[in-house]
Amino acid sequence: MITKKIEIEGMTCGHCVMSVKKQLGAMTGVTVQEVSVGSATVNMDGPTVTDRDLQRAVEEAGYTVASIQ
Repeated sequence: MITKKIEIEGMTCGHCVMSVKKQLGAMTGVTVQEVSVGSATVNMDGPTVTDRDLQRAVEEAGYTVASIQ
């Protein structure tokens, strides 16, 4: 299992948190560990999910990824 921390710009409230959590949680192979204003931590089952996939999910929720570690 791979853990990734995503720094996210543009989040300001609980609604933002729920939007990002929903998008990331809908991804196959991703388990959301925590989402807070400005960041998310997820576990990935393996290399089938890329950083670009995570970025795309956050962008679909309406926010910008600053970094993924």
